[in-house]
Amino acid sequence: MSVPPSDTSKRPTQAEAEQAVRTLLRWAGDNPDREGLHDTPARVARAYTEFFCGYEIDPAALLRRTFSEVEGYDEIVLLRDIRFESHCEHHLAPIIGRAHVAYLPRQRVVGISKLARVVDAYAKRLQIQERLTAQIANTINDELEPHGVAVIIESSHECMTTRGVHKPGVSMVTSTMLGVFRENSDTRRELMAMLNRPAACEF
Repeated sequence: MSVPPSDTSKRPTQAEAEQAVRTLLRWAGDNPDREGLHDTPARVARAYTEFFCGYEIDPAALLRRTFSEVEGYDEIVLLRDIRFESHCEHHLAPIIGRAHVAYLPRQRVVGISKLARVVDAYAKRLQIQERLTAQIANTINDELEPHGVAVIIESSHECMTTRGVHKPGVSMVTSTMLGVFRENSDTRRELMAMLNRPAACEF
């Protein structure tokens, strides 16, 4: 389930956001008035509107237009390697990764671009990977009511690679399996076999 953002009526103004950046620049030990940093507060504020635009999107609404003319198709639909960019809610450090999203339709299917948009709608918020994985899966399950949904995410967390323990090259993998993907081992094995096939760019 989506966690509602804070009351937007109390959202700081652009000027207040820029002043907060100036404070952080001073905290870091630099002078926000020097030439190289003069426009940085405005740039950071603009970047934040892009980084966190997911708060302005209703992921469920993206899935409400579906298609029933599928000639009886009843096999797994899988969208692999959906690249995403998110930010860790603990350090505001980037999370860069790939999501694999699958569902087994019951009657209707959705345009595949909508699956990628759902990933981005949740990724473009302050996140932890476990919650991101569950949010994507639960939204698809609630809106499409398929036989099952599977979401697997692999990502690198810069809060771990560029600070703290400084362990580059480490990836984190999370998964949420619902319906037949959780209950039926054969369906789960079929999904994993599909994920291990050659990448789409090789076709």
